[in-house]
Amino acid sequence: MILADKITEERKKNGWSQEELADQLGVSRQAVSKWESAGSVPDLQRVIQLAEVFGVSTDYLLKDEMETAAAYPVTYAEPDHTKPIRRVSMEEANEFLEMKRKSAPVIANATFLCIISPTLLILLATMADSSIGKISGTLAAGIGLLFLFGAIAVAVSMFIISGTRESHVEHLSKECFETEYGVTGMVKEKRNAYESTFTKGLVIGVVLCILSVVPLVMAGLQEAPDYVCGALTALLLVIIATGVNIMIRVGTIKSSFDTLLQESEYSKEEKKAKGKLDALSGVYWCLVTAIYLGWSFWTMRWGFTWIVWPVAGVLFAAIHGVMRMVIGIEDKN
Repeated sequence: MILADKITEERKKNGWSQEELADQLGVSRQAVSKWESAGSVPDLQRVIQLAEVFGVSTDYLLKDEMETAAAYPVTYAEPDHTKPIRRVSMEEANEFLEMKRKSAPVIANATFLCIISPTLLILLATMADSSIGKISGTLAAGIGLLFLFGAIAVAVSMFIISGTRESHVEHLSKECFETEYGVTGMVKEKRNAYESTFTKGLVIGVVLCILSVVPLVMAGLQEAPDYVCGALTALLLVIIATGVNIMIRVGTIKSSFDTLLQESEYSKEEKKAKGKLDALSGVYWCLVTAIYLGWSFWTMRWGFTWIVWPVAGVLFAAIHGVMRMVIGIEDKN
């Protein structure tokens, strides 16, 4: 039980309203409300007052917070006299979590639009080839491409807006920091409460992605007409997009907890590795793009040269793994 819960519990045991407790402490009712909702943390003097009013020890009020901090230690940056370590307050932590909660559907929906952007082009092209709806190939391509570029434009705008709103907290995912009293316990409690939602969302998303190919496979086995296969291909993209949307929604919120706790991919070690690998990634993908464009323009075989991207992706994963091992060895030395 964290401090916020103990204040609420002790107040109710004494039969006091938030306003009555506030009067005894000489603070506003809003201050008490924030303490109980973990929106802020009382300073040490207020904790002593609370202990006296409730008739309990300060150790009782603070003990679980101390144990939480010991069980889930904050990761500190290595000493750097040129750059002070940032401190994250309870208010900043709550603001960050709320911002991530709001940005999760924006990022998820933008990704959804990117994935489904070719669906109309596929449907109309299939209809034109099958002489359904009396639509010409040129008109089908025009409408389909208009929808494709429009969807991507909207998605990119959503990514940019979301990124701009979060630019002032980028340091939390890239730099090491300290958290003020109470933050770790509050975040850990919220993450535990969200764990079941995250697991359900992840399972549903993965299952949708796996099952998305079933209708198309069944149509292939039944030797269905081309227009049916085209429609099912579009449906496949929609189902995958839905699954990815769900996974991004729950994953973004889950990652916000890990960010503040500096765990998983946001741990001190991961941040150090990421900083060193970012430069490699930039150079690598610029080189891959140059190779792709050079090869494509030289041979004019654009329908074949796309193979560069999956090959580059596999190679990057291997290079990335090797570099992480090298960085790990360097750190140990």
